[in-house]
Amino acid sequence: MATTFDVIINHEDADETYAAQASQAVFQEIARLEDELSRFRATSDIYRLGQLKAGESIRVGMAAWDCLSLAKAMHEETAGAFDITIGPLMNLFITSEGEPRQVSKDVLEQARLIIGSQRFDLEEETMSVTVHATGMIFDLGAMGKGYALDQAADVLQDWKVTNFVLNAGDSTILALGAPSGKEAWSITLGGGEKRTALLNRAVSGSGFAVKGAHIMNPRLFAPVPLRNRRTYALAPTAALSDALSTAFMVMEKEEIEALCARYEGVEALELEM
Repeated sequence: MATTFDVIINHEDADETYAAQASQAVFQEIARLEDELSRFRATSDIYRLGQLKAGESIRVGMAAWDCLSLAKAMHEETAGAFDITIGPLMNLFITSEGEPRQVSKDVLEQARLIIGSQRFDLEEETMSVTVHATGMIFDLGAMGKGYALDQAADVLQDWKVTNFVLNAGDSTILALGAPSGKEAWSITLGGGEKRTALLNRAVSGSGFAVKGAHIMNPRLFAPVPLRNRRTYALAPTAALSDALSTAFMVMEKEEIEALCARYEGVEALELEM
């Protein structure tokens, strides 16, 4: 997942030894999910989806199914602002060194043929995925870290740890319960520019400070223009906040406000960098 994960456990929930054991279980779960969800690992469901030809189907495991189902729902709810098949645009507009480059109209038109979450279908009864284009790229980078944190939270709760913070590279943070004597966890955003209270929900941020122009607009088939701001999404689950923070970079202010109004516990926050 190309990031580091941190676990913070309230000291009254576990002594040092027990906390270390529970944290080790978390890291093992994250490693397992990396094997199942990375498009760069030949044994993963996501990699196998990228090998399919138009009309072919495969069955996938629960982790891939969960992520693909959420990705489909987010694609619809954001009117196409969130799309896990946008990988070909990344390969076209960004060089291997991370530098932007121009793309010809003909090349872009070819890429359009394999982009779009409407180009794959899910069959719930058999947990099967069918693709309708050959050579699609499925990339869970915009939600995989959040999903891993949600699953890690389940692991800690199985260990009877109920007050903790899980942090994926400072870009997605999930907080359950609260530290002793406090009503919520205090989380720093924007490199220390703002603090927010987090209780039983997650926050994710997207911007350009670290990776530059790496966010694609699935609606326009073009990179999102560089902006001196970072967009945050707060949501009941880390996977949802992760996906929405990326979508909010594409959506208009009025769209974001309407989406937040539809779902309890979902908020948007924007910070100048």
